[in-house]
Amino acid sequence: MYQTLIQPAELASLLGDSELAILDCRFDLMRPGWGESEYAAAHIPGAQYAHLERDLSGPVGPHTGRHPLPDPQQLAATLGRWGIDHTVQVIAYDQGNGAFAARAWWLLRWLGARRVAVLDGGFAAWRAAGLPVTSEPASRAPCTFVPQPDTRAVLSTSEVEQALARGEIELVDARAADRFAGENETIDPVAGHVPGARNHPYAHNLGADGRFLPPGELRRRWLQTLGSAEARRVVAMCGSGVTACHNLLALEIAGLPGGRLYAGSWSEWIRDPARPVARGL
Repeated sequence: MYQTLIQPAELASLLGDSELAILDCRFDLMRPGWGESEYAAAHIPGAQYAHLERDLSGPVGPHTGRHPLPDPQQLAATLGRWGIDHTVQVIAYDQGNGAFAARAWWLLRWLGARRVAVLDGGFAAWRAAGLPVTSEPASRAPCTFVPQPDTRAVLSTSEVEQALARGEIELVDARAADRFAGENETIDPVAGHVPGARNHPYAHNLGADGRFLPPGELRRRWLQTLGSAEARRVVAMCGSGVTACHNLLALEIAGLPGGRLYAGSWSEWIRDPARPVARGL
């Protein structure tokens, strides 16, 4: 059972297993149709395409962030359509660094699945290893996924505000340092970060090859970010609740579990101009 990462050769050895489901999560925020086009051209055999905004997010509303969580029942119906239930080993991958695949990983865990992992290095590592690809679309026999959402795993904006005021959480932002500091905002209309948040860019979880760092190095980096704070106090955020999941996956790999997700993240925080904004590191 794979629960965090799987290497390309390990996944290759499982191809054709009836209890394996593969999700291609390739996506580009600036080109929402790019990932699906790439999937149509070439993908890992047996993979089905999971679109970030259509499948792995709910509808955007006037008070939500850019990628709200999907409704648990609707997500469960999507998983069932893909032939995924709690008995299936699910492997998610994206174009490389795991930023989008980690969202699928977190969503499945949120609904109670545990046999779910991310392909380390994604499709880039798969191709670099010379492993097979296909353009043939894949499907699995539909089944029923019974959702068991973990209500503790996610915090709303009001819950984050209250928990920060009481000093109960460590809010950790996965955006790059320049966006966190409010110096280079290219996506959201307001620059900066939530006052009191710490910055741990998700890229800090990766080596130069785009793969996750070894557990010991991840642990060292995370303990440096957290200082004396306990990992179970972490609430992960980013711009819209996507790369925050990358940090939560890294914490699991590092043996520092228990973190939670602020799903609305920065794009939801700034919906209310009355909420405070901090700038600088």
